[in-house]
Amino acid sequence: GKAKSDIDQALPVTVEPMEPPKTLCLAQPKAVQFLIVNHSSKTLNLQFQFRLNQMNGVAVCGVSFKNLGEIPANGGSTVVSIKLIALVAGLLRVQGCCILDLSSGMEIPQPPLFHVFVPTGSPLVEQ
Repeated sequence: GKAKSDIDQALPVTVEPMEPPKTLCLAQPKAVQFLIVNHSSKTLNLQFQFRLNQMNGVAVCGVSFKNLGEIPANGGSTVVSIKLIALVAGLLRVQGCCILDLSSGMEIPQPPLFHVFVPTGSPLVEQ
């Protein structure tokens, strides 16, 4: 595993992309899986969401939030799959992810999750 940065330690819940794509094709949705881990000392009832107004060049295809239910304390985790779609070409940052604690209303904004390159023009579109 990777060494956790200080910012991860400070967040009670972290989101980590699982094998994020290095490239996306323009306007072609791609499912990406995210690992959500509850580092706090109590079970949390969580919602995973992307804030579309905080996203830049990459959007969510379909529903931008998912209720995760109760995630156990001290390292309990779940995986969620979200479809991302690139709207522009270039080197883009996948950002705007936020975890909501439904019980307390506490929001846990996440740092940018990963970078992805979107080449100009599209290669052969798969049929």
